[in-house]
Amino acid sequence: MIRKESTNSIVEICPIRNVVSRFGDKWSLLVLLTIDGEKIVRFNELGRMIPDISTRVLSRTLKSLEADGLIDRRVYAEVPPKVEYSLTETGKSLIPIIMELTEWAQKNMNRVLTHRSEYESAQAAL
Repeated sequence: MIRKESTNSIVEICPIRNVVSRFGDKWSLLVLLTIDGEKIVRFNELGRMIPDISTRVLSRTLKSLEADGLIDRRVYAEVPPKVEYSLTETGKSLIPIIMELTEWAQKNMNRVLTHRSEYESAQAAL
């Protein structure tokens, strides 16, 4: 793999790291699924549907998803301004993958939690 000259990093040119790193936060996948469920949603509605996300974090998450071409932000010339968010075709193509990951998590959550607890107990005993 070719390294980026200025930083010796391959993140920028590695498809897996570059794209998946955008979902490393705890909100992006949830925001995408919420928008998908509503088809078109306004900022405050989205905030009400995800009550434990701050306005600042929601705004940052939406900007990041828009920058990646996963959501579309449509601004209407009204007073007060009306802004709606919807998934792009690229965003829609990601939903089945998120759903598979969600199903896997639901099916395996108990096993993962059990192993995590056993691991932490073993580490504490050392």
